[in-house]
Amino acid sequence: MYRSVAPTTTRGGLPTDSGDNVVMLDQIPRWSDVEQRSPYAYDTEGSSLPISYFSDPLTSLSGAESGADGVKSRFPVDHEINSKIYLWRGNPWNLEVDAVVNSTNENLDEAHSSAGLHAAAGPGLAEECATLGGCRTGMAKVTNAYDLPARRVIHTVGPKYAVKYHTAAENALSHCYRSCLELLIESGLQSIAVGCIYTEAKNYPREPAAHVAIRTVRRFLEKQKDKVTAVVFCTTTSSDTEIYKRLLPLYFPRDKHEEELAMLKLPADVGDENGETVIDERKIRIKPLPAVPTSLPSSPTAKADVPVNDLGLIARRTSHLESYLDPAFMALSKDPDQRRKEQWEKAAQSQSGWSCAKLLGLGDLGGPPLSAAEEYSLHARYLAKANSVNLSEIAEMKILYRGGVDSEGRPVMVVVGAHFLLRCLDLERFVLYVVKEFEPLIQKPYTIVYFHSAASLQLQPDLGWMRRLQQILGRKHQRNLHAIYVLHPTFGVKTAIFALQLFVDGEVWRKVVYVDRLLQLFRYVPREQLTIPDFVFQHDLEVNRGKGVIVDPRTKYIYHRPSAQ
Repeated sequence: MYRSVAPTTTRGGLPTDSGDNVVMLDQIPRWSDVEQRSPYAYDTEGSSLPISYFSDPLTSLSGAESGADGVKSRFPVDHEINSKIYLWRGNPWNLEVDAVVNSTNENLDEAHSSAGLHAAAGPGLAEECATLGGCRTGMAKVTNAYDLPARRVIHTVGPKYAVKYHTAAENALSHCYRSCLELLIESGLQSIAVGCIYTEAKNYPREPAAHVAIRTVRRFLEKQKDKVTAVVFCTTTSSDTEIYKRLLPLYFPRDKHEEELAMLKLPADVGDENGETVIDERKIRIKPLPAVPTSLPSSPTAKADVPVNDLGLIARRTSHLESYLDPAFMALSKDPDQRRKEQWEKAAQSQSGWSCAKLLGLGDLGGPPLSAAEEYSLHARYLAKANSVNLSEIAEMKILYRGGVDSEGRPVMVVVGAHFLLRCLDLERFVLYVVKEFEPLIQKPYTIVYFHSAASLQLQPDLGWMRRLQQILGRKHQRNLHAIYVLHPTFGVKTAIFALQLFVDGEVWRKVVYVDRLLQLFRYVPREQLTIPDFVFQHDLEVNRGKGVIVDPRTKYIYHRPSAQ
């Protein structure tokens, strides 16, 4: 996605053999100065779209959240690095840069390469690839660019993704980007255009992959910024473009304000100095050697004539060596999982001591509150897993589904309480489904409509589960939720919501609006914007004893009952 310009300057004044015009680097905005660019975007077909060029994805937070509290940023502002970053929507091989990246498979096959690359480069590229002997996952190899405007093509093989091997896939993907950048420098080149190194066939979730790409490039430039002049992130879909626009400020903040906000939104794990995921269980945890004393006291035993075989025993008994036999130095630290469990239990005990909610049978609300970074990381993990599994059986239960918009144009999510059959529902899979369905909504203001009609006959989850679900959805859910309209509330549901306000989150659950009749609900959400189960209409008639309104469950037509003469 680059700025609107006059007819594109081509290499040598002519288009490439593929018919696409060549795009020069100076026609693409730098990440550091996008705010001074045109508010129009130039797409690959040449049409100008009146959209915000690089809209700021970091919205202002409350005063309590905006402060960094003295915590050091993991990605501080660096204007020199920012000046080397570009974001462009289009195919990398249309750019006149030193090297473009081709995402391919281990055999470097044309059929599995980035779509359109070989057609633009000509047959010579496939012939040279056949002589390279393949390429391992996470590694990279370089060839000539042939008919492309670039000087070289760097081929890399992205990993296949599975939730079970998430960390391995993440580190392999990070190594892809780092290998491409290292090969760029080894080849004496300075500018590179790289697309998204993952494919739908390999099932790598888009947003987690973008996190890996951006943070790996950032860490590499921190060490090698003098040898690289430009890194162009290329996207070919609007969804990828929006993801990169949203994540770039986290790792390449342009000012102190963005840096402070990014500290709240970054995932808890942003990798090591290379951007790779750190695994505590694989780290060698030993204590550093103590300082060596400048002078060692003499031992009277050492002066005596003793057998050679006993010298080691005598040395171990000497006082000046006891400091080197520190048990903490010789032993591994405690198992990380056990340590985290103990920290959780200790924090829960110190916070509550005894739980009123648990005493009242409302569930276990123990455990420390999560920070913004922890919530972000938790949500990202659940979203990645939700996008990688088939949840069709949950969708068929019609517990949760999208409606239209409310009276003020906000999107609506519908929840049907009577369809929530706790006995035959896998709650963990249901949470994945909720996270996946809510993700497009929580980015902006939205509304929830909850049909409690006949739901009192079903078992409901406890408050502990509700608290966990709210943590997974994160703080965007809290800020952007406009209202929760509860239709046909009972005393039981009002009690549960009061407990949620008291024990879980008053900010969210104070947004509940109780609605006794469908006609009242239609003041907030127009009838044509909702798909309403038939039993809800029937329940509405029963609750209101047929007074004032009649509902035809077949046509959903509502009309007032004529008054008796």
